[in-house]
Amino acid sequence: MPSPDDTPAAGGPAPGTDPELDEHVRDIEFLLRSVAVIVRQRGRQILSNFEITPPQFDALLHLVDHGNLTMGELCARLYLASSTVTDLVDRMERAGLVMRERDPGDRRVVRLKPLDKGHALVEAVMAARLNYLHGILHRIDAAERRQLIAALRHIHDVMTEAEVQG
Repeated sequence: MPSPDDTPAAGGPAPGTDPELDEHVRDIEFLLRSVAVIVRQRGRQILSNFEITPPQFDALLHLVDHGNLTMGELCARLYLASSTVTDLVDRMERAGLVMRERDPGDRRVVRLKPLDKGHALVEAVMAARLNYLHGILHRIDAAERRQLIAALRHIHDVMTEAEVQG
C-alpha cells in the first residue's frame, strides 16, 4: 500500500505516465542526494576544526537563524527527542554558546538565546563552508551558476508551496 509520500505532489502526473519526466526525477533525486552527501561530509570535516559537534552546530544554526526558540520549537526543527536536545543545549550552554532565559511575555516559557560566542562560531563555520563552495563553484561558468541558482530557487519555491498546501 503506497504511503501519502508516494502520491504525486500538487496533483502532478503519476509515475510511469511520462517516461521522460520519470527519468528526470530519477536523475535529479540522485544528483541532489549526492551533492547533499558531499556537502554534509565536507561540512563535518570543516566542523572538526571547531569545538562543536555537528548536532550542536545544527541546533546553534537554527537558534541564530530563527531567533530565540523554545526547547520544543528547537526539538521540532531538529526532529530530535527532548532529552537529546536538552543534552545538546546543556553542552552548548557550558561552552558559552547559548543561554536559557525566561520569556518576558510568559515566565513559564524558557527560550534559548545564542550568545556572542555562538554567533561568532556560526560566522566562522559559515565562512569556512562558503570558502569551500567558492573553491568548487569558481570552476563553473558564471552563466551556468546563474542558471543553477535560478533552477534551485525555483525548485525551492515549488517545494515550499507544496509543503504549505499539505
